[in-house]
Amino acid sequence: MTDTDVILDVNGIEVIYNRVILVLKGVSLRVSEGRIVALLGGNGAGKTTVLRAISNLLGAERGEVTKGSITLRGEHIERLTPADLVKRGVIQVMEGRHCFAHLTIEENLLTGAYTLKRKADTMHNLDKVYAYFPRLKERRHSQAAYTSGGEQQMCAIGRALMSDPRLVLLDEPSMGLAPQIVEEVFNIVHDLNQREQVTFLLAEQNTNMALKYADYGYIMENGRIVLDGLASDLRNNEDVKEFYLGVGDAERTSLRDVKSYKRRKRWLA
Repeated sequence: MTDTDVILDVNGIEVIYNRVILVLKGVSLRVSEGRIVALLGGNGAGKTTVLRAISNLLGAERGEVTKGSITLRGEHIERLTPADLVKRGVIQVMEGRHCFAHLTIEENLLTGAYTLKRKADTMHNLDKVYAYFPRLKERRHSQAAYTSGGEQQMCAIGRALMSDPRLVLLDEPSMGLAPQIVEEVFNIVHDLNQREQVTFLLAEQNTNMALKYADYGYIMENGRIVLDGLASDLRNNEDVKEFYLGVGDAERTSLRDVKSYKRRKRWLA
């Protein structure tokens, strides 16, 4: 990874909630243009907080970045509003889908195109979304509340694509979905990355699925990055296999339990 490839650079950030609770403890990561980067870890590791820090959604939960920096193509974005970031091509697909239940699928999709000036561009993007998600086209007149979890997840991703994003922050895309639907969603993410050159930073507990499709991965525990590397290397790492892929000694539940594990203490560098 060269500096010219980097679209997003998160450098040593700390995040505090309610001016008291330290959640992120010096997190650093980089995302290269045109790549899929996985942010992995169990529930409560801090993955969602990292995404919210990048997209500047922390304020809604009384959180703030107190140390470190976040740059997008070299520009500091810590003080930009979420709307400013959307205009710069950064979109977050939040955990839990958050579709507008009373709107139809197509109406939900159209809400994602508010930054586009021309109707022709909106319709072009809508057709593109339907090409990637044919199921959404079939259900386009259905209220989102009456669609399946998988269809709502597709709708949330499709809505993000309506604004021509260059970087999509995808939070727990597999949550609550059947394995077959999870595979379908990840296949579409891969296609979007390859064909449209959309860059993805995805936070995910399903380590096996994420590393199958990602180029690079970071593993978090307790608000810190404890390991990072090429996805292929992480898939073959014995400790990762044991603690995150379900292979090995089930009695140990954390990388911290392995005395011989030479973690990269990047937060102390």
